Amino acid sequence: MKHRLAVAALALAAAVSASAASAAPSYSVTDHLKGAGDGGWDYASFDPVHGRVFISRAGGVTVVDVARKAVSVLTIPGSGRMHESLPLDHGRVLLVTDGNASAAHLIDAATGAAIADIPVGQKPDAAVFDPVSGLALVMNGHSGSVSLIDPAAHKAVGEIALGGSLEFAAADGKGKVFVDIEDQNQIDVIDTKTRTLAGHYATPGCTGPGGIAYAPDAGVLIVSCGNKVAKVLNAADGQDLGTLTIGAGPDAVFYDAVRHLAFIPCGRDGVLEVIAVRGAHDVAVVQTVPTELGARTGAVDPATGAIYLPTAKYQTSPGNPPSIVPGTFEIVVVTPGKAAD
Repeated sequence: MKHRLAVAALALAAAVSASAASAAPSYSVTDHLKGAGDGGWDYASFDPVHGRVFISRAGGVTVVDVARKAVSVLTIPGSGRMHESLPLDHGRVLLVTDGNASAAHLIDAATGAAIADIPVGQKPDAAVFDPVSGLALVMNGHSGSVSLIDPAAHKAVGEIALGGSLEFAAADGKGKVFVDIEDQNQIDVIDTKTRTLAGHYATPGCTGPGGIAYAPDAGVLIVSCGNKVAKVLNAADGQDLGTLTIGAGPDAVFYDAVRHLAFIPCGRDGVLEVIAVRGAHDVAVVQTVPTELGARTGAVDPATGAIYLPTAKYQTSPGNPPSIVPGTFEIVVVTPGKAAD
């Protein structure tokens, strides 16, 4: 009798899980927006106040007005390879990290006009805003430090030494920032109240953690890895909660708190992994969406659920790495449809 009850309970749990998975929207590519200019790109961000996507590029920032499907460019004179475009001050200001100049540029998000150029560490990469301290944190990839920027004062107000090769970061909105340390296969935890390194989280089975997102409803971190897996960690203590199989060539991870879904674009396989976050112990890939090769970063519009993935066409030749075909930069738009039956 007990055996039959246990089997029935397991069957019910499986049915509930399957029902929850099927309730997730079904995503598909619905548009390709032609971009302007050639050269590489890195992270994308979304400004929900004005409905704009910002994509860091070589020499500036590509801007997508999602309502009008209009693409424009904010040029930053004398700049090099841009890595992050972080909206601040309700989308009125952008903090743009410049890997070549070892600087963070503050610019007007509407016009591109310069506000301030702030020296930071070597090869600044990702940047996040911490609402508790009111600071923007810039991850200096080569110098292994985090620069603390006061956006209102237009200056750096401190630096935290971590060591290693820093990649992306995520803030929990409660005074903690989690930083990928790519060459050490770990996550460093920063306490923004004390401006100190508070600890390290291991990422077992993860090689080269690159992207990271925080899911506040479940209290978990989702980390993309270079060996075709993603890790799920408890944000409070770093407990290993699971490993997900994903595509090759992931970079960013971003989270839609409205739909309780995380997304990992995998550029080498040209797919977007859709991950349902139903609880700390219930995180699973529920769809793999074919996109385009090279689409490895992106941003989500929380109002519509639409996802914007920058990429371009590539050409190959024997003995050489793939190269971007001039004039092919584009933004692939992936949108949710009805929930699967």
